[in-house]
Amino acid sequence: MFRFDDVLEGDELDPARVLHAKEQVRAYARASDIYFPRFTDDEGARREGLPGMITPGNMSMGLISTFLERWAGPGSLRRLGTTFRGLLLPDRTIRICGVVTQRDESARSVEIDVWIESDEGERVVVGTATVALE
Repeated sequence: MFRFDDVLEGDELDPARVLHAKEQVRAYARASDIYFPRFTDDEGARREGLPGMITPGNMSMGLISTFLERWAGPGSLRRLGTTFRGLLLPDRTIRICGVVTQRDESARSVEIDVWIESDEGERVVVGTATVALE
């Protein structure tokens, strides 16, 4: 957990390397009531024209949210906006990364560019977040 006074523009957050497993995606789809082939079954996803199972967008946002709150502390995330540039495929090791781009002294918050990289280094989910710090 970081304090506002200890964070500078340009600071990189320690990347998280995560084995993004199919079972996690299936469990998320089941819990979210979106248990569709694209999120649960490679063959079913291929019938939809996909390369195999994919990760729901909201799950990708959840991975980023968890990453940010581990860095800044529970309840610190104020805003998160994302753009999906590619498919996040399960059963691969992904990297979740971020860099501080702006500080707001009056709000004691920082803006962070965040992204998820595929195992091939492609930024498949990109976004910006506002995080409050003590």
